[in-house]
Amino acid sequence: MHPLTTSTDFEALLDAPVALVYKHSTRCPIAGIALEEVELLSSLRPELPIHVVDVIRDRSLSRQVAERVGITHHSPQAILLVQGHPVWAASHFEVRAETIVRRLDAVAAPVPERKAG
Repeated sequence: MHPLTTSTDFEALLDAPVALVYKHSTRCPIAGIALEEVELLSSLRPELPIHVVDVIRDRSLSRQVAERVGITHHSPQAILLVQGHPVWAASHFEVRAETIVRRLDAVAAPVPERKAG
């Protein structure tokens, strides 16, 4: 999982074949549960790039993500992007590793292997 802290990094990830943006709030107890699901997802699909936005610290970036992909902001929230386009989004208790894995399989998005090193 990678912290997403700048507009430049966000714009760059829109060129990725597939990526997950997870918006996290350290003030929300539900976000802690959602974060556990995203961490589980990371272990199930280590090749999936997961980018984490801290919505408290990086509020303007969180809003930019919502505006750019056309998904109303929620927190916690997971947004699955395929070639920069949102193909699935969920918030609160709907952020579930198994649901995201099923969605990844459904869109048949090729996830490139990570290079060692």
